[in-house]
Amino acid sequence: MRLLLVEDDPGLSRSLKLELESAGFAVDCATDGEAAEFLGSTESYDIVILDLGLPKMPGLEVLRRWRRAENQVPVIVLTARDAWHEKVDGFKAGADDYLGKPFHSEELLARVQALLKRFHGRMQPQLAACGLVLDEDTQTVSVGGRSEQLTAIEFRLLRYFMLHPGKVFTRTHLLEHIYQYDSDPASNVIEVYVNRLRRKLGNGLIATRRGQGYVFGEKA
Repeated sequence: MRLLLVEDDPGLSRSLKLELESAGFAVDCATDGEAAEFLGSTESYDIVILDLGLPKMPGLEVLRRWRRAENQVPVIVLTARDAWHEKVDGFKAGADDYLGKPFHSEELLARVQALLKRFHGRMQPQLAACGLVLDEDTQTVSVGGRSEQLTAIEFRLLRYFMLHPGKVFTRTHLLEHIYQYDSDPASNVIEVYVNRLRRKLGNGLIATRRGQGYVFGEKA
């Protein structure tokens, strides 16, 4: 799944990007409000981590502009500020969650995973769909009583499918949600990874819709 990290502290941004990528996210970064507003308005993200104290445009204004444009991407706000009224302002602007600095990266990751599940109406501790259970900590999937290890791209793709069972996605849409902004994947990469998942999960979970794309949870 694809995540936008908006943080103007270079050291913090680098460390969070590495940890989020290790947790199975494709991560784009922005270091100021104008770049963040542009990326969030023109690219497809599954979740945003947004610092408030940004150069060029405050984080709250970035969030307000997204919400005015009916961009409903889930947003976790980061701030060094502790005043309760600033948290209220963040929620009024459309934030979905709030985390004050300093924080442990494990807490941020737990909040990201919880918000994604809540946003997609899946409240169980582990992501489960169509007889599969996905372990986000070990990036493995349980299927038919056995555990299968997933590569980074397989994990991103399967997690996206499991959050959207029954929905048809084009190859372009899937590419936008599992690769970063500056990536240049081969044209057949989605087909390659879908076939890899089929070998691990069986052929009955990911169907090909001719002229449309792929759907998870429908007999192939």
